[in-house]
Amino acid sequence: MEHTIIDIDRAVVSYREDIALRGVSLSVEWGEFVGIVGPNGAGKTTLLTVINGMGKLVQGKVQVLGYSLGAGNGHAVRKKIGYVPQAANIDPRMPMSVREVVMVGRYGTLGLFHMPDKDDWRLVDKALELVGMTHLAHRPIGHLSGGEQQRVAIARCLAQEPQVFLLDEPTASLDWKAKADILGLVKLVHSSRRLTTLCVTHDLSALPLACDRVVLMKDGVIWAEGSPAGLLTDENLSELYDMPISVVRQRRHETIAV
Repeated sequence: MEHTIIDIDRAVVSYREDIALRGVSLSVEWGEFVGIVGPNGAGKTTLLTVINGMGKLVQGKVQVLGYSLGAGNGHAVRKKIGYVPQAANIDPRMPMSVREVVMVGRYGTLGLFHMPDKDDWRLVDKALELVGMTHLAHRPIGHLSGGEQQRVAIARCLAQEPQVFLLDEPTASLDWKAKADILGLVKLVHSSRRLTTLCVTHDLSALPLACDRVVLMKDGVIWAEGSPAGLLTDENLSELYDMPISVVRQRRHETIAV
């Protein structure tokens, strides 16, 4: 039976003089796939930070996986949350293999002074298999393409065995082929691992097609939320981005902004 796994009530977050979230309220049900869309500076990444137990609330309440998040207690919930940041360039001289990087996802569960055992490595190898990176398991992480590195980042999260899957602009800086591959992988991971997934993007072409619901953000507030088909209209998106946007609808209800 569905139940609320994330409950944000009138959250306010500020960074010095800048208010990043202005009384945001959002509930997410178990197993839901939510796309969070909006221009740069809308507060999308801050929203993920709050869910991940890293945001410092000025006002409001946040409950994730049954934990009421406050100062100092975010570590417990972060063990159950997988977070994939934007793709970043990795130094090719970094002395870690793909398999070792994925094992980093286990350390939050193991603790700093416990060595991984064969069961931990089995979870790592299973994650690599799901993301299609088994054949590169022993390749230095810095020798991979941007798309391959994002696959490894997703595998690292899966090795953590999360219940919540957060993605922050997961296809930023990737070419069209790599972007499509990562979006397909995100959909596969969500369905096969039965996760609750939130994916942030400012790029409408990077909005996963598997989304059950879309949240539109602007200027630190939730501007609108609802079904992708109902919200992603020319009128709504043009107002959200303060520029003319035309939405082309294709087969299987795919949506591309042009």
